[in-house]
Amino acid sequence: MADKRQDLKPATRMVHAGTTRSAFGETSEAMFLTQGFVYDSAEAAEARFKGDDPGFVYSRYANPTVEMFEQRMCALEGAEAARATASGMAAVAASILCQVAAGDHVIAARALFGSCRWIVEQLLPRYGVETTLVDGTDPKAWERAVKPNTKLFFFESPTNPTLEIVDIAHVVSVARACGAKTVIDNVFATPLLQNPMVLGVDIVVYSTTKHIDGQGRCLGGVVLGPQDWVDEHLHDFFRHTGPSMSPFNAWVMLKGLETLPLRVAQQTKSAGAVADFLADHSAISRVVYPGRPDHPQANIVPKQMSGGSTLVAFDVKGGKRSAFAFANALEIVGISNNLGDAKSLITHPATTTHKNLSDQDRAELSIGGGTMRLSVGLEDAQDLIADLDRALAAAG
Repeated sequence: MADKRQDLKPATRMVHAGTTRSAFGETSEAMFLTQGFVYDSAEAAEARFKGDDPGFVYSRYANPTVEMFEQRMCALEGAEAARATASGMAAVAASILCQVAAGDHVIAARALFGSCRWIVEQLLPRYGVETTLVDGTDPKAWERAVKPNTKLFFFESPTNPTLEIVDIAHVVSVARACGAKTVIDNVFATPLLQNPMVLGVDIVVYSTTKHIDGQGRCLGGVVLGPQDWVDEHLHDFFRHTGPSMSPFNAWVMLKGLETLPLRVAQQTKSAGAVADFLADHSAISRVVYPGRPDHPQANIVPKQMSGGSTLVAFDVKGGKRSAFAFANALEIVGISNNLGDAKSLITHPATTTHKNLSDQDRAELSIGGGTMRLSVGLEDAQDLIADLDRALAAAG
């Protein structure tokens, strides 16, 4: 259930929302590392399982620490209900699989994280679910793809890795017109820079591994949506397939949420400065950053985002060879496939996160040999710029 104090600002909710204290009155949230729970009597166990007596049954279904995290995420997102998962991909898979069946049709934007595209292109068709990939930035493409059996629209915005912007309000309007649900992966925007539910999106998913933990410690994910949708579609799928988040990881996420507003604000400010530097550099042929006026969808950004992003996409001249030389010359920025971390991380999507796509698919997404995705961390922006400048010079 979402926090009742919706008048509180996000930074306050991230410290206090959903907190449940034990009889010891601890300051920090308690970590309930338990698989199961004990009942006072056989009758009490029966009542608990029947749902007549509220309480916990098994940590695969629900856990006090995990529930605190879910409630805090609801307070941040403005959602009625949430389920925390073991990873971001578990959240994506659960949000889609729980509500489609053989014979249904799913429309997805083609600009997706590699594993998300695998679910759409490979997994769903195995179970008789028809899928169509569209150019998410083309409003008419969504409309043309609709069929009588369309049940779900799935997309990211900004997209991974080139930070395209999808017009969320338009996609929602098309989905509602045909009676379909909308699911958005909001990782690149974070819940602080974009609130999809305000724009009408039905279900929001996150890899909490990214900004919410944001310090490279553990995996996690979360699915947020209306209470009736969770009860009707997600609850039983979640309960019986078991993608639940561990109590320890939930506790780490709770601690991460306390500093999320501070971290995202600083990372976004630094990312903007880095994007401006790269845009003026002679070794860079393209920079894509939602906070810049030269972004391909610059007219849509202010309609749905309150800030740019913590990520920057850019192309190094000279293709893969130059991109690799550049990455290898970096001293502060680490080479990784992760993002949203306190440490700045650089990714070469064509050989890592999107390596399983065909050359044609990567070309359609503007992912070339020189394309890099930079996740800006909490280091001093000028130190990052100096590191990038030095590495670009070293790469020739």
